[in-house]
Amino acid sequence: MLENKDYDQTFGHGSKAPYLANTLRSQGLSLPNYYAIGHESLDNYIALVSGQAPNPVTQADCQAYQEFTPALPASDGQYVGMGCVYPSQVKTIADQLSARGLKWKGYMEDMKPPCRHPALGAVDDTQKAEVGDQYATRHNPFMYFHSIIDSPDCAKDVLDYRELAKDVRSPRTTPSYALIVPNLCNDGHDDPCVDDKSHPGGLPKINAWLRREMPKLLASPGYRDDGLLIVTFDESDTDGSACCDEQHGPNTPNPAGPTPGPGGGRTGAVLISPFIRPGSVVSTPFNHYSLLRSMENLFGLSHLGYAGPAGLRAFGGDVYNATPRLRIRPSRQTLALRRRRTLRIRTNSPARIYFGGRCRRKPRSTSSAGLLRIKVRPRHRGRCRILAKRSAWRSARTSLRVVRVRRRH
Repeated sequence: MLENKDYDQTFGHGSKAPYLANTLRSQGLSLPNYYAIGHESLDNYIALVSGQAPNPVTQADCQAYQEFTPALPASDGQYVGMGCVYPSQVKTIADQLSARGLKWKGYMEDMKPPCRHPALGAVDDTQKAEVGDQYATRHNPFMYFHSIIDSPDCAKDVLDYRELAKDVRSPRTTPSYALIVPNLCNDGHDDPCVDDKSHPGGLPKINAWLRREMPKLLASPGYRDDGLLIVTFDESDTDGSACCDEQHGPNTPNPAGPTPGPGGGRTGAVLISPFIRPGSVVSTPFNHYSLLRSMENLFGLSHLGYAGPAGLRAFGGDVYNATPRLRIRPSRQTLALRRRRTLRIRTNSPARIYFGGRCRRKPRSTSSAGLLRIKVRPRHRGRCRILAKRSAWRSARTSLRVVRVRRRH
């Protein structure tokens, strides 16, 4: 999640973030009509994880860390009240994932110690960056829900950004859902940055941070195991427009906050995944509520707040437009009985490969994208089956090729 840029600033001609506007966009899918839901920052972050609409306190970035009261439930999934720290009955996607036994984490740059937030009733002292500490509580939505901050799990699930590199070393330690937030310099919020006044902040800092960090993430075992990377912005810079029949909610008459408007403006987004065709563009309008609904759909969760209206579009086959394939060339092999034969398998993304039928081989193998050579020894005449199995989405789960095994005369 990055900060405060209009779509034309970021993705237009002459963008000061060419790595995002050109390189990452060419590797994945562009959503030019992706919108924020309000101004300023905090109401967007809260909507992203809970579906709760803005109120004047979240629109003002919660200068004092105050309770949201009276928190009366409405029929549309919203809670009526004012404030920024929501009571435990207001749930987030993190709560939903935990209830399903799935791991989630927040990775916040410069967040030391874990689960860091002001004391209730205190003034938020992270509203301005300091040298050596450019963490912003208002850019960490998990800190505004008692269901999270009152849990002992908060200290192990909401961490400094440096922990991400450790976790993605293995698919087993990579969370199912992660929110990554750079500090106030690297997310493009500050210009100039408090620790580097000789160089511009804003989009050039975003570009430098993404160029340094994204290749490492995209090459990690955690991402390569059916990962989906989404890069977007909390809000636009000056735009107050909206999409997707956004409702203003029961607590504010004007989601655009300081200026009249129904939303947070057009920011755009980029998505990269083995399940996405590089260079794609989808012009369908989406917003933060759509993104929350899309994540809930992937994990089979119910819809929170304004992620719930029946007419709201979520990511579907237009976004997930590529099915990873396993190709075996040739598809039929004449193999001498009990002799090894090398098969050439090409995958366009990492895959788990399972051996069945009359093959003698370890029961499972993991391949990276590209050409994989596997030696197979048939045990009997008949079929030797090789199955590439994807586990992330049922619709893209299996691909099967059969290799014929015959006794050579």
